[in-house]
Amino acid sequence: MMAFDVEVIRKDFPILKRKMNGKTLAYLDNAATTQKPHSVLDAMNDYYKERNANIHRGAYTLSQESTDAYETARKNVASFIGAKPEEIIFTKNATEALNLVANVTCEAAPRGSSVLLTQMEHHSNIVPWQLNAKKNSQRLKYVKVRSNGTLCNEDVDEFLAASPHIFSFTHVSNVLGTINDAKTFCRKAKKAGALACVDAAQSVPHMKVNVKEMDCDFLAFSGHKMLGPTGIGVLYMKKELQMRLPPFLGGGDMIKQVSFEQSTWNDPPYKYEAGTQNVAGAVGLSAAVDYLRGVGLQNIAAHEKKLAQVCRKELSSIKGVKFYGPKNGSGIISFNVGKIHAHDAGEFANRDGIAIRAGHHCAMPLMKLLDVPATCRASFYLYNTEEEVERLATAMKKAQRALG
Repeated sequence: MMAFDVEVIRKDFPILKRKMNGKTLAYLDNAATTQKPHSVLDAMNDYYKERNANIHRGAYTLSQESTDAYETARKNVASFIGAKPEEIIFTKNATEALNLVANVTCEAAPRGSSVLLTQMEHHSNIVPWQLNAKKNSQRLKYVKVRSNGTLCNEDVDEFLAASPHIFSFTHVSNVLGTINDAKTFCRKAKKAGALACVDAAQSVPHMKVNVKEMDCDFLAFSGHKMLGPTGIGVLYMKKELQMRLPPFLGGGDMIKQVSFEQSTWNDPPYKYEAGTQNVAGAVGLSAAVDYLRGVGLQNIAAHEKKLAQVCRKELSSIKGVKFYGPKNGSGIISFNVGKIHAHDAGEFANRDGIAIRAGHHCAMPLMKLLDVPATCRASFYLYNTEEEVERLATAMKKAQRALG
């Protein structure tokens, strides 16, 4: 593990050299997607130049090399979250992974049963359940969010006592930065006879996550939020569930036998990987995992926490600033500056070369609860600096003077 030096780390990310509106780019939208180091770009480029072929299907050297690269990536990703390789299913992104879980679990669950979610979920962990619960005559229930941005534990206990077939929740809120006690939620779900599904898109890139210690049944995350490429995501699913639940997509590679009348399914995890996969994406994700290991997730988490504290302090000096979410959350800070619309505040940041997110953050139900149309969101990662945080505060002061 290398010593943590943000200036050394920044040299690994070519995009950070760009100028935006004549200013050095300050990229503070890491909850949406992250930038890519040279090692990830090189790994993908090398794959396409040297080993590109379809996997699992060719009786020739190039195909075997491509298959080896893909399966090595699966092993590397599995070890990163404490899973077995056969429990790792590659998907397009966390959204597809959660759609997969919603589809197969709702199809297998009794009609009239319920699904438990929370009010702080991303649309990716609401809409798939709405679609599949409606199709299978099931009901949705939601754990309430308290005014301080944390979940109501009493609701968790009450709703689990009603025996939902699954409890699907975010590990870290992409809006509030709230870090939920996933291990406790999974234990309570298991005790109630419910499956536990964790949206870990905002946790796996930033903190140590071990699926065995958590004892979740499903866990989803995206490569592009952890220095990897777009178009590759991961679903952890316990092997016994892969054996029992129905497939999600049909086609090549997910089958053992096909006749004109019926088909039989391939062994896990291939049962859930239909068609040609994003092999280069898996290779890039594996390189991202190696990079994060080298820096150290503990170092990353500590760096983000420090930046979040500095950000709150700097923004607090601005008249009318309101924060959304707990003070001791993740490296995600959601805020508004008085009555200034988040989009206008975001444009002031953009003029100074600062990229923040302004909008509903794919969490419209939560925005309604917060009684705001949108918020500004600054989200930090390993390559961000205190100087960038100070630049953001200066930009927000300009917005307050001009529009406040």
